[in-house]
Amino acid sequence: MLASPLAAQFETDGYKFIKAVRDRDGTVATQLLDEPGSTIVNAREVTTGETALHAVVQRRDLTWVKFLLQRGANPDIADKNGVYPIQIAAQLGFIEGVERLIEGGADVDVSATTGETPLISAVHRRDLKMIEILIENGASPDRTDNSGRSARDYAALMGGRSGVLEAIEKAEGADQGEAETYGPN
Repeated sequence: MLASPLAAQFETDGYKFIKAVRDRDGTVATQLLDEPGSTIVNAREVTTGETALHAVVQRRDLTWVKFLLQRGANPDIADKNGVYPIQIAAQLGFIEGVERLIEGGADVDVSATTGETPLISAVHRRDLKMIEILIENGASPDRTDNSGRSARDYAALMGGRSGVLEAIEKAEGADQGEAETYGPN
């Protein structure tokens, strides 16, 4: 009987906030965020280091992603395994989530403890649209993981039939735009 009241004493506002977000309880989450001086939008779970943003990206919930970013959630907080929300979104093929995280200031070239970037993950998945979005927003196809391979290297290993290397080159061309030329045509 004593365990329940004792456990309740250790429920911090951050814990309550992340629980409310996981439970999709917008009323409780908003009440906690609206408390004067509240900084719980970036609260982290003690065991995993995940933020509420990690949780909503994992469930591919664009409405909550937008809400948390509007309320000041930092998209560049990694969990205890070094995983960022944008990496989760890229691994899931959650294009709208990646786009919104980028709009919210997420670094597109973050790397997990293995060195894998969101772009490398997209290449492994052969997700051509994700590759395009990431490169157009500054992801480097030449940044290497801990094995020394880059997204471009992995794409080349897949061979020409996969279309992945071509997608990288096409996105790079779109990113650079047409060079302005001078003189007569």
